[in-house]
Amino acid sequence: MLFVKCPYCGSVKVVKFGKHPNGAQRYAYHNEECSRSIFQLDYKYRTCEPRAKFRILEMAINGPGVRDIARVLNMSTDVVIVE
Repeated sequence: MLFVKCPYCGSVKVVKFGKHPNGAQRYAYHNEECSRSIFQLDYKYRTCEPRAKFRILEMAINGPGVRDIARVLNMSTDVVIVE
């Protein structure tokens, strides 16, 4: 049996919570220690993933330009600038 974990706090008390219009499964849980209550595991666009902003900032600290970051992470330069 496959257990779904919250990507933010690691909680395993998760239930299915419907689907997004694009067909992605949503999950919900009630954990007062975690700031999130609804999440999804599979994203259609990589820029919507929870760690996308962190990866962009991590690369920006090391000095590459916007176009380099966009090429390595396979994202649009507009997304890199906004994040």
